[in-house]
Amino acid sequence: MKYFNEKAECMDRKSLKELQSGRLVKLVDYVYKNVPVYREKMRAAGVEPSDIRTIGDIVKLPFTTKQDLRDGYPFGMFASPRSDIVRVHASSGTTGKLTVVGYTKRDVDDWAECCARSLVCAGADKNSIVHVAYGYGLFTGGLGMHYGAEKLGAMAVPASGGNTARQILLLKDFQSDIICCTPSYALYIADEMEKMGVDKSQINLKAGLFGAEPWSDNMRIEIENRLGLKAYDIYGLSEISGPGVATDCVCQDGKHIFEDLFYPEIVDKETLEPKPYGEEGELVFTTLNKQGMPLIRYRTRDICSLTDEPCKCGRTHVRMNRVFGRTDDMLIIRGVNVFPSQIESVLMNNDRAVAPHYHITVDRVNMQDVMEIKVEVNENSFSDEVKRMEELQRKLEHDLFTAIGINAAVRLVSPNTIPRSEGKAKRVTDLRKI
Repeated sequence: MKYFNEKAECMDRKSLKELQSGRLVKLVDYVYKNVPVYREKMRAAGVEPSDIRTIGDIVKLPFTTKQDLRDGYPFGMFASPRSDIVRVHASSGTTGKLTVVGYTKRDVDDWAECCARSLVCAGADKNSIVHVAYGYGLFTGGLGMHYGAEKLGAMAVPASGGNTARQILLLKDFQSDIICCTPSYALYIADEMEKMGVDKSQINLKAGLFGAEPWSDNMRIEIENRLGLKAYDIYGLSEISGPGVATDCVCQDGKHIFEDLFYPEIVDKETLEPKPYGEEGELVFTTLNKQGMPLIRYRTRDICSLTDEPCKCGRTHVRMNRVFGRTDDMLIIRGVNVFPSQIESVLMNNDRAVAPHYHITVDRVNMQDVMEIKVEVNENSFSDEVKRMEELQRKLEHDLFTAIGINAAVRLVSPNTIPRSEGKAKRVTDLRKI
């Protein structure tokens, strides 16, 4: 089994807890002195730095939300002097102000290590050629995986997003063995390869690290089959660092969270009370070693569960299951909670008939919520025969009702009708005025 930092990744749980405790104590004192927002939050909660002695005391601390970051725009949440900040990134949110994150040199180095660990989890080594097709810029994906590849000693190909024909040319000519991009872009690349007459045997991809948007296990299989690689799930968010907070290992039984740097909790999404391993709830992170903009108990809004069961790969850090939704992009339709990933799973279970391209539209008609799902039909299943298309439509509507508990109208469309994305796919349009 290969590791990038075996000492950290395979640390026994007792030693790991001691490390986390020591780092949390230093972190709380650091932010109390340097970030007015945290000082005010802690005082309001009746907590002093001296009250925090072990990692178990983390439950005494107040939560941080994205709104705190927006209120502090642009640099109000920084704990380090601006002279020590060597990089900023910002979220790509579409509402409100951007969430700006500052990194010191040590922060960048820690982040690069996490991405290097993630690459090794996917089988990369210093001889790998890593094709980075995440966007570069304020978005963290491109530069995160780029620095990770360089930290590993591998060759980084900074392809960024877009110009897919050229990307395919590079994949053929450079024979990259690792690709990093969003799962929806991986499928887009596969579509374009077929149009260009490029077979997967002409490229050398062995593994892909896919993240930045929700995706299902069924989509994993689709990507693997069409690109001839093993697909790994990588998790991150700009507020915490970027990609590399957690990643699949070869066992693909949940993503290892690098707990020496990021302490995870699961809390009840309503009461915010901590929940034990194995139970689903909202994922919360504390950055244990960040200098530029450390965060305490940051509410990610992602819904998942954690497990501390031993992993066959030898890594001891807890694992998170696949994020299946968010508390803030969850659709509530006629009183029922619906996550786009649930709909995707149903569609991908019918992948012989439909393509992995869809769009959900929610509206309110006569005071009643309605949902339409536009789905592309595979070329080999597309037919001018009305009866066959009606049968497929009824089957999908039945399967969706069974999965989510409400009726949804399925609209079948011809191949290549739904716009493709070279970044995060926009899956939902909510037209309701609530």
